[in-house]
Amino acid sequence: MNYTRTEKQLIEAMENMEIVDAHEHLPPEFVRTGGKVDVLTLFSHYTRTDLITAGMKPEDYDRVVNTSDPLDERWKLFKLYFEHIRYGSYARPALIAAKEFYGFDDITDGNYREISERMQAQNAPGIYNRVMREKCKIRVALTQAGRTDYDGDLLVPLMPLDTYAVFRSADDISRKANELGMKVANLDDYTELAKKGVAKWKSEGAVGLKMASRPNIQPSRKSAEEIFGKIISGADPGVNMGDSNHLRDFLVDHLIDVAGELDMVVAVHSGMWGDFRYLDSKHMIPVFPRHPNTRFDLYHIGIPSVRDTIVIGKNFSNVWLNFCWCHVISPQITCSAMDECIDMVPINKIIGFGGDYRKPVEKIYGHLVMAREDIAAVMGRRVDRGLMGFDDAVVIARKWLRDNPRDLYRLNI
Repeated sequence: MNYTRTEKQLIEAMENMEIVDAHEHLPPEFVRTGGKVDVLTLFSHYTRTDLITAGMKPEDYDRVVNTSDPLDERWKLFKLYFEHIRYGSYARPALIAAKEFYGFDDITDGNYREISERMQAQNAPGIYNRVMREKCKIRVALTQAGRTDYDGDLLVPLMPLDTYAVFRSADDISRKANELGMKVANLDDYTELAKKGVAKWKSEGAVGLKMASRPNIQPSRKSAEEIFGKIISGADPGVNMGDSNHLRDFLVDHLIDVAGELDMVVAVHSGMWGDFRYLDSKHMIPVFPRHPNTRFDLYHIGIPSVRDTIVIGKNFSNVWLNFCWCHVISPQITCSAMDECIDMVPINKIIGFGGDYRKPVEKIYGHLVMAREDIAAVMGRRVDRGLMGFDDAVVIARKWLRDNPRDLYRLNI
């Protein structure tokens, strides 16, 4: 990739920065090292979408990433579609990782076995440190895998808000109560249980809760109590707790307030994924002012509703805008959004990077390379046009990549 002189200098400056990776789905390292990996592991996670969109059957994708099946057979199936996706931004981190960590400029018929052998040989304790700390200079990565059992201080968990906002039966409620040594007879008991559960997560190192932007209503406590009573009594409540209803939305509101009381952040998935209309960032507009004491981290800049999301970031003091995942969704959309954010949103409210990966930890580096390129492209144009100085651009980049997520999540680093 060719860079302007200013872009190159900015990238070099960012390569020397310690950063906070503001969103991953990484399990503890022993989960990664305890399994088999090969070259097709690099195409797990988001490249699934491109492969299936290109024509691969979902069951064939599942086979491609199943390391129990023969590699040669899976490679033959994969390469039929690789050429359709290789130039896309989802695939680029895999190619960057293959070069940086395993020494190959491309992934081909001639080297997929050797790359696989090198990957498996390096799939050993210390791989997280080698990739994240040594190569990426990541001081802390905020991760969401529904667990808090992380060793060391590299991975810091956020936990799913729906753990306590959603249940299906009286048995579900009893199970949650037994886990915390409590008894639940009514909605007040349950809200205390939910608060105790979140407080327990915080004591185990969690710094936030994760939810999704979705249609919601101004909940009625009376209606919530009626629905809860039907569930706890074993009667059919006639509602789907996964959808918006007075009980679910009452509990979501309660948990958002609990997060504020405990000085935790509420991270909000917005935009991309499935029927993205259902995940539009604008669904959160009534929620933010209801919880002025809670800090919200609005993920993925709401792609594709980017400008609406930027306006949200401009208008609500308790909302931060997070560019996690964005650089591999579309560098073009991301650069445009970053440029407009500089115009519209205070620079302390922008978070510049989160890899958003699960098993293929190597791809975090590839994604970070792309993030640095995007930030350098946006800042470099402004420097070259005289809109800011080079040193100013470096300061802003450091805020986006380290200071802002550190300060938002109260990280002691």
